[in-house]
Amino acid sequence: MRDSSYYCLFAQFFIVLALNGCTASEQSSISNLKQNKIPLEDIYIIKNVNIIPMTPENKTIKNATVVIKNKKILSINSRISDKASSIIDGRGKWLIPGLIDMHVHNLADVNFSANYPTKGATLFAKTQHFMLLYIANAVTTVFELSARVEHFGQRNEILKGQVIGPRVALAFLIDGGNVSGNVANTPSDGRQTVRIAKAQGYEFIKLYSGLDTETFKAIVDEANKQGMKVVGHIPNAFRGRLREAFIPHFDMVAHAEEYSKQSKDLSDEDARGFATLAKNNGTWLTPTLTTMVWIANQTRSLDGVRNLPSLKYVHPLMQSKWLNSNHYNQETDPKRVARIDDMVNFHLRLVKAFKEAGVPIVAGTDAGVSGVVWGYSLHDELELLVKAGLTTEEALASATRLPATWLKLGDKIGTVEVGKYADLVLLDANPLENIHNTRKISGVFANGRWISKKIIGTMLNDLEKWNNNNKDKFDWKNRSEY
Repeated sequence: MRDSSYYCLFAQFFIVLALNGCTASEQSSISNLKQNKIPLEDIYIIKNVNIIPMTPENKTIKNATVVIKNKKILSINSRISDKASSIIDGRGKWLIPGLIDMHVHNLADVNFSANYPTKGATLFAKTQHFMLLYIANAVTTVFELSARVEHFGQRNEILKGQVIGPRVALAFLIDGGNVSGNVANTPSDGRQTVRIAKAQGYEFIKLYSGLDTETFKAIVDEANKQGMKVVGHIPNAFRGRLREAFIPHFDMVAHAEEYSKQSKDLSDEDARGFATLAKNNGTWLTPTLTTMVWIANQTRSLDGVRNLPSLKYVHPLMQSKWLNSNHYNQETDPKRVARIDDMVNFHLRLVKAFKEAGVPIVAGTDAGVSGVVWGYSLHDELELLVKAGLTTEEALASATRLPATWLKLGDKIGTVEVGKYADLVLLDANPLENIHNTRKISGVFANGRWISKKIIGTMLNDLEKWNNNNKDKFDWKNRSEY
């Protein structure tokens, strides 16, 4: 499936599409921010709001007053001594922490044609257009699982305030075998690759499918020595010997699919056995349920992608890729369709088994896979997690407090508490009553900046127009000409 050599090549393409730096073309995005009047005020006050703090106790605070100052939550239900620059009416609304997607692949500048020294990227787009997809969906932190130097640039643009976007955590991907990218085929090379990643500023290590067993173990051990947590695939070399993969500091498995690959019959017994292994080793799970659902849909037809309401916000080159060069659809056969359907069902049962075993589960989407639209996909994932057996509160925790904890950001984000950064979502309905209500967004605080529903709508409309006006300029089959 996604761990095939074809997928590796495909992933490299979609990960490296077009969005970094404050280029001339991006100046219009910055201008749009000013036109849409999105200032960073000194003090915001939210009045009469219902707070779902997402702390472990998670006691709802009704009709509360929240003061935000210098990008942080200054007070909750305390006396207001400062004059607000902006007052937000929270009557009948619900305040929750900003959402976190723990598995994304963000677009970045790319050169698709023959290279030469000094050439650089040849395909560019507007960073704000891409990051808007997250903010429009209340996703205020993302975990990039195949990070490159261009992603550091994106993050800096956001931090400088030139682009409104999420916080971005960066994982350095290491694979084995005869592939491109960061490759390690011996334990010593694996350790050195980790040390290089640490020196370059990457914060986490992602393991991929082609690693051999001893190199895998060396990478995990070295990452722990360097203070870097590890997430990733269970390498193919461990098939038939899964227990050997669960070594100390293998911190999180990146897909439910990594377990279904290890099962011959996709049985409940296997699901419970996998859960026990993970629990005993302290290994968390990011199921990415929505990805396999989308793959299953595309093995039958592309109508789901073609009719996707959020497709109009996706860059035209990726629209072309998903609709005209979709290998899930082009390489399908009845046996493959049946196998993927069985995996979709097994993944739901796997999540239930992991929940019952007490394994922490965090929400991630593998955003960037065809049909899995950045930002929008996280709401799909939350609904699937509830379908799999999580309560609405557990699903919300999987996209707020728990990922913040795993990312070592629990003192900064993930809950609505005094002293934490104002990464917040104002909802029109209670998500504890229905997880679908996470989609009913009245506005978002991204690093202390308030973006209302009206402004989000205006920016999305502008993005849709840009995509439509430029659609004929992008054809995935002709990408080498760019």
